[in-house]
Amino acid sequence: MARCREILQRHNWDMEVAVQDRFSEQEGTPSVYTQPPREVRTPPVNLNPVDQRIIVIPRGRPQSILQWGYFIVMFPFRFVYTTLMDIFRFAYRLLMPDPRRNVTDPVGDVTRFIQAYNEEYGEVHPVFYQGSYSQVLNTAKNELRFVLVYLHGDDHQDTQQFCRCTLANDAIIEFVNARMLFWACNTNSPEGYRVSQALRENTYPFLAVIVLRENRMTVVARIEGPIGPEQLLERMVRVIDDNETALVAARAERAERTFNQSLRQQQDVAYQESLKVDQEKARKRQAEQEKVEQENREAVEKEEELRRRLEQIKQRKEEITDTIPDEPPCDDPDAIRIMLKLPNGCRLERRFLRTQSLRHLHNYLFCCSDAPDDFQVITNFPRRTLPCQQTDQCPDPPTFADVGLGKSEMLFVQDNEA
Repeated sequence: MARCREILQRHNWDMEVAVQDRFSEQEGTPSVYTQPPREVRTPPVNLNPVDQRIIVIPRGRPQSILQWGYFIVMFPFRFVYTTLMDIFRFAYRLLMPDPRRNVTDPVGDVTRFIQAYNEEYGEVHPVFYQGSYSQVLNTAKNELRFVLVYLHGDDHQDTQQFCRCTLANDAIIEFVNARMLFWACNTNSPEGYRVSQALRENTYPFLAVIVLRENRMTVVARIEGPIGPEQLLERMVRVIDDNETALVAARAERAERTFNQSLRQQQDVAYQESLKVDQEKARKRQAEQEKVEQENREAVEKEEELRRRLEQIKQRKEEITDTIPDEPPCDDPDAIRIMLKLPNGCRLERRFLRTQSLRHLHNYLFCCSDAPDDFQVITNFPRRTLPCQQTDQCPDPPTFADVGLGKSEMLFVQDNEA
């Protein structure tokens, strides 16, 4: 369960990506989702730690008289052949630059070696990592796993025996696939030659076990010579047991770092949510405060407007008071008696001349303290509104006689603001 959680976290909890990437890993290919578009930089490697295990397997000596005879007969031919090949290679390298020094396609070198290996020795072997040496080191560093590096020498006499017997052994395959990343390359290719120059092997077959220790990839064991499957398995188990504590410590440190990062992210999220809530509260308080201030301003403006309006009405009443004509005597033949009923129930009585304009009636009521400031004068029967006030449509209101009022009339005052 912990392994599954780690894989999902590494792929941002994307199930599809995690499954496809896991299948690619089982096939030995590097992650296509994390693989950079160009060759990644090789992480620093400690090639010679103090406690490095160096395991050299000498070739077996002849046991019987027949084997000694075969060895003695073949030794001159083998010596001459080896000497001539070394002289030829030395002379060739003096005249022609070594093409292996130019690494142009490291991944291609590895995939071509895997294809050639499968054609020559079959597909029964540990899963090859199908990526460059730099990629496998970075993958092992990120996933905290061991790396088993195998340098393949085509011309060595023990290579075929090692590939057909040791690497094809079921126990070796199961152990390496379960505990390690297995990277291999031919030393005749530029990528293999580059790794060979870095690791400085003395003979073949050559194996190196690399693991993260003290934040550096470290070569913790070197195995050289024709080693058998049982002996190889025993040595690798011992090497892994000796260095597993480094991975355990690294995993614990990484888990603590991941936990701290997760905790910090959770704290940041909680802080952001709290900040958002506080900001929302502040925004609401600000909005409420602005609303109250706006209402206060509107109330002040309304009060000021009302005050100005009352002041204007007062001033207008003072101006109109002097324009109201005197009340005619009751025996004047043109006098009419107007009784007015106000909205508050009060009754007024006033005499006007029939020839006078209804404007005087309006001015009289306007200056009356019991009458409303905005009003209409209405007859009872038939019910109609008298045009008493000057307007744009009626700048000169008609007279009492024009609207057909008799000698005595009862009129009603209607408050327009009620």
